[in-house]
Amino acid sequence: MWNLLIWEEGKRRTRRIGTLSEYPSKSAARRAAQSIPFPSIEIARPQVKQAVSVRGLVEQYRVERMPKRSDTRRAYEVWLSNHILHKWGDCEIASLEPRPVELWLESLALAPKSKAHIRGLLSILWDYAMWRGEVPRQLNPMSLVSIKDATKRKRIPRSLTVAQFQQFIAHLKEPFRSMALLCVSFGLRISEALALKWADVDWLNSRLRVERAIVNQEVDDVKTPESQQSLPAAGEILNALKLWKQTTEFPAPEDWMFASPAKLGRLPWSYDQVWRMYQKAAVAAGLRGLGTHSLRHTYRTWLDSVGTPIGVQQKLMRHADIRTTMNIYGDAATADMVEASAKIAGLALNGLQADRKPS
Repeated sequence: MWNLLIWEEGKRRTRRIGTLSEYPSKSAARRAAQSIPFPSIEIARPQVKQAVSVRGLVEQYRVERMPKRSDTRRAYEVWLSNHILHKWGDCEIASLEPRPVELWLESLALAPKSKAHIRGLLSILWDYAMWRGEVPRQLNPMSLVSIKDATKRKRIPRSLTVAQFQQFIAHLKEPFRSMALLCVSFGLRISEALALKWADVDWLNSRLRVERAIVNQEVDDVKTPESQQSLPAAGEILNALKLWKQTTEFPAPEDWMFASPAKLGRLPWSYDQVWRMYQKAAVAAGLRGLGTHSLRHTYRTWLDSVGTPIGVQQKLMRHADIRTTMNIYGDAATADMVEASAKIAGLALNGLQADRKPS
């Protein structure tokens, strides 16, 4: 038996259409239902879901799932606007298959790491499409896209010896000298150093709290939850900070530690200003190619040189994964390498000499 079900004035109604022998198929029953004299009747028809384009998916992603951290959001927008939407914007998300995506990434004149970032964002969009039900849940196709040398560095990070660092800060004026001293003593990112306030220094318990970051003069959260830490501060560092606190125009607890006089203390010095000062001092010290992040790499190298256990290094560097501490940051200092090599050679040669007998 075929029956027609409708809603009328908030109530469900049933009307007999006919038997299976009268109407052997559903389409035949539907045609017969059109002649039933119900007022304002509309026979429900199956809805065909429109395939969403990558551009439409990105618009929805911006509203629902775009990261809140301004630095991350800004980077995502660069990859989306300059590359993904330019190439794939009008395509359906299902057309982003491994082979065409991999060939496209190979054609881009970008560093492997940048290509890996774009692949990662495409993978996020695929996951988002599955989460919304735009495509069936399946293996994310972007996991099959490989990028040659994606984990290989184009440039080895710069780490300074103690002598090189002393030469560098000798050419820095305040507050950039104190800023560099903090970065190399705590392994701070420059965004974290610029976001410090005097209230973040616990003078009594000799601690420094890292609670926020500032990027493009916008206050934001630190990079990862692990980055938000209270770090032990040596007495010598606290004494250096006290000297700067006595000098600055903005020593109140809620003032920025490195407040900009040009902004009347409402904001710290900008990253661009710090970078220019660092470059000028680096050139004067004969250290070309020095970046603000070099001091964080230097911190990791110095932790190695004084024999700090790797687990302690991870906590001091505030890394979520110990592999980041081991594989990305730091390098053995040259003097330490020479000393270690000499010790190994000494052991080997002493062993040979002990076994050798005079003829």
